[in-house]
Amino acid sequence: MELNEAASRYFQYLIVERGDSPSSIESYREDLFAFEKEHPEITQAEELSVEVIKGYLSSLLEREFAPSSILRKLSFFRRFLLFLVEEGYAAEALPPSFRGPKKRKRLPNVLSTSEVEVLLSMPDEATERGARDKAMLETMYATGLRVSELCSLKKRNLDLSSSLLRVVGKGSKERTVPLSDYARECLLSYLNGFRAHNKGARGPYLFLNRAGKPVSRNYFFLAVREYAAKAGIDKRVSPHTLRHSFATHLLENGADLRSVQALLGHSKIKTTEIYTEVSSRRIIGAYDLYMKRH
Repeated sequence: MELNEAASRYFQYLIVERGDSPSSIESYREDLFAFEKEHPEITQAEELSVEVIKGYLSSLLEREFAPSSILRKLSFFRRFLLFLVEEGYAAEALPPSFRGPKKRKRLPNVLSTSEVEVLLSMPDEATERGARDKAMLETMYATGLRVSELCSLKKRNLDLSSSLLRVVGKGSKERTVPLSDYARECLLSYLNGFRAHNKGARGPYLFLNRAGKPVSRNYFFLAVREYAAKAGIDKRVSPHTLRHSFATHLLENGADLRSVQALLGHSKIKTTEIYTEVSSRRIIGAYDLYMKRH
């Protein structure tokens, strides 16, 4: 049977039997088309052997294709070959022991300390929105909170006399994090100023919108992007960028990994270890730049 005819039957099987989405089918078609461009000599389903597929995937690896792309193609060909074996058009399927490359860790986006400083200076503290956003930004960078944790903070979570913040994180786990002096001052200014005159002043939530309701995560995400654009920061910036920056800057300034893990509320140390790689790369990059300039 011709390879294209076998592929058509396979795609029909995926749609009817498995209920795969049109977008998934289109991705599979593209994977097969890319293979056919490199192996025009293979026109029959019977010619699509395990060795041919292994050689094709190995060549992609040598050419430094993205691991995620290779893994997707591997998944397609593994299932396609299995289908051909079951239909009697191929002799063998890819063995389970044949594995593709490991996905590269995607390093988190981090701001430099100077970029953080400029970003945090963007809100207009003379306005209610600006004073609140300034307090939120300072609190986030000082504590490394998740945006959901920040927006759900309540006044009772705050102990300004001791400069401490009690956070309820994932799985309802509580942790206590210290506040920087500057974040504490910004919070005091907001609490005693605009928030005291807000419609929801008697409510429990710390950061309020004009209607007296807690600030939403979506609002804060858009606000951070707006302030980053104003600051001229040419990076993808989100609230989580401040959390990443908090952790990286702590490690660069000598904090130990376990302490950073506790502050971030990570249940596993492995999750925190990604920041050691970010920190190392930043230090090496700065050193390389220094050597080129001297």
